[in-house]
Amino acid sequence: MNLQVPHIGRLAAGPRNSITDVAGVRVGHCTLDAGPVQTGVTVLMPHGGNLFTHRLPAAAAVINGFGKSAGLVQLEELGQLESPIALSNTFAVGTLLTAQVRHTLRENPECGRSLSTVNALVLECNDAYLNDQQALAIEEGHYLQALQALSQEVAQGAVGAGRGMSSFGLKGGIGTASRCVSIGAAGNAFTVGALVLSNFGRLPDLVIDGDPVGRRLADSAASDHSPEKGSIIMILATDAPLDARQLKRLATRAGAGLARTGSVYGHGSGDIALAFSTAQQIEASAECVQLTLLADHLLDPLFHAAADSVEQAILHALFAAETVRGRDGHVRVSLRERLAALA
Repeated sequence: MNLQVPHIGRLAAGPRNSITDVAGVRVGHCTLDAGPVQTGVTVLMPHGGNLFTHRLPAAAAVINGFGKSAGLVQLEELGQLESPIALSNTFAVGTLLTAQVRHTLRENPECGRSLSTVNALVLECNDAYLNDQQALAIEEGHYLQALQALSQEVAQGAVGAGRGMSSFGLKGGIGTASRCVSIGAAGNAFTVGALVLSNFGRLPDLVIDGDPVGRRLADSAASDHSPEKGSIIMILATDAPLDARQLKRLATRAGAGLARTGSVYGHGSGDIALAFSTAQQIEASAECVQLTLLADHLLDPLFHAAADSVEQAILHALFAAETVRGRDGHVRVSLRERLAALA
């Protein structure tokens, strides 16, 4: 059994095969690994400036809405991203929302007074199998630690928000990937990057690059008909000039990459995709906004890149994660360990 992660599709990856191949994007983690507390925070910073004053076109696609996130309603209405993207466990959403607001206030003292309030964006998955969520271990300082760790080099697997996550009954977590495309007669080069918080799936359903390997790994679990539980957050970044309407279309294509790995978007799985473009910033105080947009009939290569990069990122999360023991003796074994035993 091949223990190396396959390259998905025909498109080339960027130099890091990471969402940070989109210029300006950085990711930071804070990981909590202490017996029954197996959780953390991951922060994605879309550009190096002040997001509250210089926003980005963005949109979300809710493939299955079993989630407790903050900020999606206004994002859907206005089509703008104005805060970093924070990821963690379900019970940490409120804490991270407060941390996001405090961070914005430090950079923008008039926020909520002479300026508008901030639409802080926090997304979550339920890591309760490995992590004692009732401990409410995530604190505001962990958000700041993740901010301080922002880098173009992205650790993957059981790190940050991915520390306690499970996928296909195995260890899940953080994964990232990118794909490069050439569009139009001029051959304009663009990048699509994906970052996932992977916490979904049933082992018998796992597919790796078209191979239904989960059926062989499942053994006695092959007859398990328990419902799919968990969630996945899929974040797409691109440097292609797109508006919120086009980005919603791009986010929707994350579902194609998710489905290829064996997900059926089960009742209890919160499957949410978010896409943003770094090509043009929107000044919050501007009275008139004019964006240059890629023509719709040229979007197919970006759709292809979105599906491939999401599928690749999910596999990266699985292949990078190590076995983790958490609360009440619960264990999630790594994919590599299971594949080695099958060989």
